Amino acid sequence: MAAPGHTELDAAGHMDGIYRYQRHIYDATRKFYLLGRDRVITDLAPPSGGHVLEMACGTGRNLIQAARRYPDATFYGFDVSQEMLATARRAIDRAGLSGRIVLAEGDATTFDSRALFNRDGFDRVFISYALSMIPPWQIALDAAMAAVRPGGELHVVDFGQQSRWPAWFQSGLQAWLARFSVTPRAGLDIEMARVAAAHGRSLQFVELFGDYARYGVIR
Repeated sequence: MAAPGHTELDAAGHMDGIYRYQRHIYDATRKFYLLGRDRVITDLAPPSGGHVLEMACGTGRNLIQAARRYPDATFYGFDVSQEMLATARRAIDRAGLSGRIVLAEGDATTFDSRALFNRDGFDRVFISYALSMIPPWQIALDAAMAAVRPGGELHVVDFGQQSRWPAWFQSGLQAWLARFSVTPRAGLDIEMARVAAAHGRSLQFVELFGDYARYGVIR
């Protein structure tokens, strides 16, 4: 069941509307300000033969980078936007990684790993700059943790509050992000601590680049 006020159809339509044209230049432009993504990929370090899921995988950029870095792992990704998935499939095909990256259409708040990928859990789950675009983001965070198998890890990176940047930069960035339905989650550390405690796990949480970004790992 979708969260109150949030349906998969609404989310899919909204994301397709935002990215119908942006998806063609997304990777070229986002590399300048989606900071911390490559640190997540470096930190994933899945076990040999492991299975890794990216929620809200967008253009597939992170999955391609991770699959190249960890050739012994299998990767999975889903997104609510058909437009983004179309771009991801083409990119993965061009990279010659279709045999190691499996894609599906799904909503981060309601996805079913068994239905999408015929799997009950993953060794690593990661979310990169997506919770800030999901209105019921706490529900998506719970769903992500539920997809982590025993002994696995959840990695999340997203916008911080830019607390150590000048006020003009903070207000300007957040106003610009709002144009794309992006809302930095001030309580990300609190919610990740809640999820970690509920599952008997530990949390490591850091602010990156003067709180430009925030990165948490639940182990």
